[in-house]
Amino acid sequence: MSVVAIGNFDGVHTGHRELLAEAQALAPELPLVVLTFWPHPMSVVRPEGAPKLLSSLQRRIELLRDAGAHEVRVVHFTRDVSRWSPQDFVEKVIDPLRPRILVVGENFRFGYRASGTVETLRELGRGHFRVVSLPLLHVDGADTCSSLIRKAVREGDVVLARRQLGRPFRLSGVVVMGDQRGRELGFPTANLDLSDDLEVPADGVYAGWLTRLDLPDAERWPAAISVGTNPTFDGEERRVESYVLDRDDLELYGVDVAIEFSTRIRGQRRFDQVTDLVEQMHRDVDDVRAALALEGSAGEQ
Repeated sequence: MSVVAIGNFDGVHTGHRELLAEAQALAPELPLVVLTFWPHPMSVVRPEGAPKLLSSLQRRIELLRDAGAHEVRVVHFTRDVSRWSPQDFVEKVIDPLRPRILVVGENFRFGYRASGTVETLRELGRGHFRVVSLPLLHVDGADTCSSLIRKAVREGDVVLARRQLGRPFRLSGVVVMGDQRGRELGFPTANLDLSDDLEVPADGVYAGWLTRLDLPDAERWPAAISVGTNPTFDGEERRVESYVLDRDDLELYGVDVAIEFSTRIRGQRRFDQVTDLVEQMHRDVDDVRAALALEGSAGEQ
């Protein structure tokens, strides 16, 4: 027997973690099995409307386990799966997990053309498992949901994203070689190789943190993060580059790193002279340092 929580769980935000906590509390003696979907169902049924994601599948599983999942089951969402009736879904996916209790959000939909509702689930599970639906969590007067967080990230409002996620928005990937222009200007940067299906903050400069993921208990370094195309140099490729404050001795090529976004310092700008850019970069670093110091002092209160 088990307690099963079902959802897409993109980003594993505060609402998702609340759902998992409630699921655990309903039957703490049973293992908590979390059922999620990959790829995002929208990318299969309506690819042109598919959203960018808040985290990779690997990161999602990691966050779900951190939130209390004993086991994470991933449903590989295909065109065939999208055509399953609600009854097919219950028989093929839910019943094998032998749930005593099934926990979902109140807006949960499943089956062909999202025809199944929470009430459908209750009818199909009658005599086999109990269905508990939970309302959406409210943070700062807004319903916490992945679409709201994606929009905040896309618009550069990483502070709002952090409040809704319950942690800083994070990107991770391998550091690859860029133009090495930052080093020439006195600000060597780590250029991140990112998956195209991930949401990325709006172009601009951000205060944040960089952490190596290849070392246990790796130090978390303060960083100035640039997102954009480097218009001063007529760049076309959109990049995420991080300068670790006061460090020019780091060798990070080929290293898997995580970047956390704390706050946006400014939008992207084009400079007529490289000297003007360098002067602005010095100001950016000062602003980043001040923003992170303020964040640290707020956390200590």
